[in-house]
Amino acid sequence: MTENRRSRRRGKGSLQSYQTKAGLRWRFQIWIPIDPEQPELGERKFSRGGFVTDDAADDEMQEALRKRRNDQKFHGAVPTLEAYGSEWLDALSLEASTMLGYRRQFNNYLVPHLGAKPLDKITGPAIGKLYKLLRERGGRDGAPLSSNTVNKTSITLAAILDSAMEDGFLTKNPARLRKIVKAPTGRDIRAERPEMVTWTAEQLRAFLDWDRDVYQDEMYTLWLTLAHTGMRRGEGIALQWRDIDFTAGRISIRRAADSTTRGRTKVPKSGTARVIDADTMLLTALKAHKAERGTIALDYARPNAFVFGHIDDGRMRSPVLMTNRWKRRTQAAQKVITDLPHIPLHSLRHTHASLLLQLGESPKVVQERLGHASISITMDIYSHVNPTMQRAAADRFAALMDQGLAP
Repeated sequence: MTENRRSRRRGKGSLQSYQTKAGLRWRFQIWIPIDPEQPELGERKFSRGGFVTDDAADDEMQEALRKRRNDQKFHGAVPTLEAYGSEWLDALSLEASTMLGYRRQFNNYLVPHLGAKPLDKITGPAIGKLYKLLRERGGRDGAPLSSNTVNKTSITLAAILDSAMEDGFLTKNPARLRKIVKAPTGRDIRAERPEMVTWTAEQLRAFLDWDRDVYQDEMYTLWLTLAHTGMRRGEGIALQWRDIDFTAGRISIRRAADSTTRGRTKVPKSGTARVIDADTMLLTALKAHKAERGTIALDYARPNAFVFGHIDDGRMRSPVLMTNRWKRRTQAAQKVITDLPHIPLHSLRHTHASLLLQLGESPKVVQERLGHASISITMDIYSHVNPTMQRAAADRFAALMDQGLAP
C-alpha cells in the first residue's frame, strides 16, 4: 500500500491518500484528549478513512477538529445556554449597536430563565413558556414586554441554537419548532406599534421659523436639514462638508454617529451610502451655516469638518445630547405655537416622508431618500398615508376622465 501524507492549512491534522483495490482513498488523522476532563492524561490518535476524495476527508477532519475544540472548551460535557451563548456572542463581529442588542436580550431575558440548562435539555415547550412569560411579565417590576422585544429575543435564541447544532451539541433546533414555539409575529408587532405622530407642513414651518427667529437656536440648521432630507439623527450629526455638493445640489450620506461609542461613526443603517437631492432653501441655509462656522475657526469649514460639530472643538456631537436638546426646544415651542404636538426627533424623518407621500410623490423616491432596503418597508411604515394617497389618486383619475368627456 502506497501512502501520501499532506498537512492541512486549517487547524491541526493531516490527510493521507492510499491505494486500495477499489482505487485511491483518503483518511485523516488528528490528536484528541484521552479525557477532556483530565488533560494531564495526554492525547491519543484519532483517524478515519475510506473517503473517495480529499475534500470529503478534509470536511470530516474539520468537523472532528471542531468537536475537539468544543470538548476541550466545555470539558467534554454539553454546555449550558449561558456558557455556550457567552462564547457565541464573543465570537460575533457585528456593529456595536447590534451587539449591544444581542447581549441585552441574552443577559436580561434568556440567561435568567434558561441559562443554567444544558443545551440538549432545552425543549420547545420550555421556550414557548418563556415567550409567554416574557410577554406577560418579563419587563421591569413585572411589566409586560413588547412583542418586538420578545421577537428579537427569539431571534437571538434561535441563532445561538443554530450554532449549537453546527457544533454537534444538538440534532435539531427546538426554537424553530413552530407548531410548539410561537414567538410574536410581525402582525403582533405592528398591532402594538404606537400611532405615528407627525407635523403638518404648517406646524413644521411654524416651528422652524420660531426656532430660527425667536429661540435663535444654534442647532436650527440641523433641524432644517433633518426635516428637508429625511436623514436619520445619526446621519445628520455625522455629516461633513465634503458630503455636500453645493454646485450639484446633492448631499451624500456616507456615515452615521454610533450611539454606543462617543465620537465614533459607522456605516448608515442600510449598510450603504446614498445620495439625495437638496432644495434651494436648505442649500442656502447650509452655505450661511458654513460661513458662520468659518468665522469661529477656519478648521470648522474644512472638507472633513463636521457640519454640526461642537462649537468649542468641532468634534462630532452626541446623538443622545441632540435628542435631549430637541425635546427642550419642542417643549418651549409648544408654549407659543398653538396646537403643536410633541414629536420625538426621529419623527422629523417621518414628517418628511409623510408630507412627500401626501403630495403624491412616488413611494420609490421616498424609499431612496430615506435609505430603506425595500419599498415594502417604506409602505409598511407609512401605511397611515395610504388613505390620503388613495383619495388623491381617485380624484385625479376622475378629473382626467372629466377632461376627456368635456365637449
